[in-house]
Amino acid sequence: MRLILLGPPGAGKGTQAQRLVQNHGIVQLSTGDMLRAAVAAGTPVGQRAKAIMDRGDLVSDDVMIDIIADRIERPDSAKGFILDGFPRTIAQADALSDLLAKKELKLDTVIEIAVNDAMLRDRIAGRAKETGGARADDTLETLAKRLAVYHAQTAPVADYYRRKGMLKTVDGMGTMDQVSAAIENLLSAVTEA
Repeated sequence: MRLILLGPPGAGKGTQAQRLVQNHGIVQLSTGDMLRAAVAAGTPVGQRAKAIMDRGDLVSDDVMIDIIADRIERPDSAKGFILDGFPRTIAQADALSDLLAKKELKLDTVIEIAVNDAMLRDRIAGRAKETGGARADDTLETLAKRLAVYHAQTAPVADYYRRKGMLKTVDGMGTMDQVSAAIENLLSAVTEA
């Protein structure tokens, strides 16, 4: 099973991806996690990414495509994967389509977790409080920038996949368990089709 989770920052993509990993034995390919790991390791790309992420901006497409291309080659991706945080732009969606076609792979579905901006602000404020501000990108100021970028650049990706007939939307305003159940229902319908 290969799928993409879309949604604004704080929508719960990472949490839902972890549940899908446990339930289906596939790997989560979170570009955010991969970038944060590079930042923590202090690699050159990590240092560049840190400055970009701290501003709330997006990392360049070529870097992201290279990270994804390398990652889906690993043996643990053979059973399937969840892309979390990618693609974030139409250009990345096109590049991902090209990459998967070259590797003779296809996506099974794209799931959008829909959450309104007011709830996202509450979630990010709560996450920052719980983690003691451990993530530099967990501030309301950075969230405002990330939401502006999301609405301008990433939200159109949902339309891209909607036009291809691949997009399924779940209401992300419920509890984690409710959102998980909605995602599992969608995946059951996709795998039975």
